[in-house]
Amino acid sequence: MPDIALTTLILLCLAAAAAGWIDAVVGGGGLLLLPALLLGLPHVPAAQVLGTNKAVAIVGTSGAAVTFLRKTPVRVGLAVRIGLMALAGSMTGAFFAAGISSEVLRPVIMVVLLGVAAFVMLRPSFGSAAEGDGTGRPVARARVITAIVLVGGGIGFYDGLFGPGTGTFLVLGLTAVLHLDLVTASATAKIVNVCTNAGALAMFAYQGTVLWQLAAVMAVFNLAGGMIGARMALSRGSGFVRAVLLTVVFSLVAKLGFDQWNA
Repeated sequence: MPDIALTTLILLCLAAAAAGWIDAVVGGGGLLLLPALLLGLPHVPAAQVLGTNKAVAIVGTSGAAVTFLRKTPVRVGLAVRIGLMALAGSMTGAFFAAGISSEVLRPVIMVVLLGVAAFVMLRPSFGSAAEGDGTGRPVARARVITAIVLVGGGIGFYDGLFGPGTGTFLVLGLTAVLHLDLVTASATAKIVNVCTNAGALAMFAYQGTVLWQLAAVMAVFNLAGGMIGARMALSRGSGFVRAVLLTVVFSLVAKLGFDQWNA
């Protein structure tokens, strides 16, 4: 582990806890965790920061997934299939990432996110009623295929190509395509995230770019934040998740706008 001041370590652990909470409720914890690592470890190579970020995030995501699975019905098999497609999409996106300018992508994603925010605000019922959410009610085959190909493959491709807000897009996509309530969509997204994080972490570990000692310390806090976030989402329901979702979407738009301004 690199030489880190105690104050920096404490701040990184607090950021990991907050990121775990956000990720469990609605996705997007990486918007906090990755910048915190970049600021706290300015002299560490970017590859090690990315690898450490994945090692921390997968622990919190797994803990949140287990918490959700104990309390809410989820089609695990479908979630895993979406996750495997997302993993394949992420690898494909990463392959093309070198030829794409982030300066071109940021405005497009900002417009999409603002459109999503407007839709969610104008449709209060969005994500409040479940249809085929794991309670035994059937899901149309066309919706299943669309979820696997578009939500899994499409958002996975975006994750490998650009990345910010992937968890949030997963929740929105699963809610829209499968007609899940926001709590069930968050639970399903956690399983998908575990699949994609596992693939990325395996690659980083193979390349030797994970700071395992630091990751282990931060992962404890990320796990705690993730489990607390999952329990709050379950106890407070879709209305709470919807409010956090809008907060994360506007935060992501602000971050992308700031990045574009300073590009």
